[in-house]
Amino acid sequence: GGSVTSGLAIYDTMQYVLTPVCTWCVGQAASMGSLLLAAGAPGMRHALPNARIMVHQPSGGARGQATDIAIQAEEILQLKRQINGLYAKHTGQPLPVIEAAMERDRYLSPVEAQEFGLLDQVLVHPPPRGEDEPRLVQKEPPSSPSGPPQVPPAS
Repeated sequence: GGSVTSGLAIYDTMQYVLTPVCTWCVGQAASMGSLLLAAGAPGMRHALPNARIMVHQPSGGARGQATDIAIQAEEILQLKRQINGLYAKHTGQPLPVIEAAMERDRYLSPVEAQEFGLLDQVLVHPPPRGEDEPRLVQKEPPSSPSGPPQVPPAS
């Protein structure tokens, strides 16, 4: 989780550097953490099998005069649009799918996050003895070839 503006500063740095950035979810990547996970270099976004990933819209509180509250509300809505666009860019999901997923707290398993496009590989930890590369968690084959993965229903 964490501050949206701090998360966007990290995001901008990840996108700016020339070296590909590998991302890992160990434990939990929530809120801005899930965006940073998705913003890793394609093919280099990983999670361990018992990790959890959570996405949601930005939140904030406002105090003060009505005009100041309106200004803060518009800023939160602008950040919501900006963040939704970044999730769409990195997941390949259409913006309406992202908007629906972000409406409330949405917890995903690593395989669900992979299907949604937030990460590329769910790894078994540690690699088996004598092997250099960890094995991938095997996903269940899709039940039907029906387009991009959909957001799982909220629990």
